[in-house]
Amino acid sequence: VYNKKLFLKKAADSKIDVEVLDEVGVQLEDKFDYATLRKIILDSKNLQEEDIRKLEYDKILWLSDTYHEISFSRDTDISDRVIFPISEFERKGIEDARFVRFVKDDGSIVYYATYTAFDGAMIMPKLLQTTDFYDFKISPLHGVGAQNKNLALFPRKINGKYAMMSRIDGCNNYLMYSDKLTVWDNPVKLQSPKFPWEFIQIGNCGSPIETEAGWLVITHGVGPMRRYCLGASLFDLNDPSIEIGRLREPLVIPNNDEREGYVPNVLYSCGAIIHNGELIIPYGLSDYCSSFAGVGLDVLLEKLKNSDSL
Repeated sequence: VYNKKLFLKKAADSKIDVEVLDEVGVQLEDKFDYATLRKIILDSKNLQEEDIRKLEYDKILWLSDTYHEISFSRDTDISDRVIFPISEFERKGIEDARFVRFVKDDGSIVYYATYTAFDGAMIMPKLLQTTDFYDFKISPLHGVGAQNKNLALFPRKINGKYAMMSRIDGCNNYLMYSDKLTVWDNPVKLQSPKFPWEFIQIGNCGSPIETEAGWLVITHGVGPMRRYCLGASLFDLNDPSIEIGRLREPLVIPNNDEREGYVPNVLYSCGAIIHNGELIIPYGLSDYCSSFAGVGLDVLLEKLKNSDSL
């Protein structure tokens, strides 16, 4: 069942012809199912003569396909459970999944992942959720803040609201709150490029990690020659808009033998974990292989707490 207001808003964000949306919208109830939408689309499409006009109706059905569920057999190994693009809006790839173990208000656990769907021209941020890594629910994200790449969900609510980091303008980190997990508006700028190694852009490398000292965020910075490096920042637990500290130098930089590949000079991560007092950061190298780095958590936090306030 689809919500008419949210569905049409996402369709408009997806650059579908406004006149076509208005025509279809007046025929839909506030809540509607796929069968109803498909009948309206096909009936309206059959009245059109130009192929380019018919394509606009097809796009609406493609958008409806972005809401779906995936189930894997219980006898499969986790390494065999691969999610491939399904909808037309994903036909050129799904990428940069930022998984997070989310703790609900009642203490129950659900795993979310924000990821990027790409059709060759347009980016669509989407949300995947699962409790067992067998059954997955997938839906698009809505709102002014659900644009571009780099959406990363905090692992619990903050002051009663969901919290998310994003990079809506392509070069700065933003923070936003929401009562609804799939609707994100009112992004507020959190960080801008400050140092030479991140002058072109700064973004997050996965969901913030909760520590006693604050929210630890691994960042990526893009500098001269579009060289990607990893950095780190620390934010207040109760008010993540307050930056406690930020590394002035990169935490990880690509070695000479890591700079050649399909996309050269790139070192990139979508998440990290704490294990036995060490921060483990898996990362990709120039889009041709992957590796991981480790750093003592206490050492890193102490460095961040003693860094100059920016």
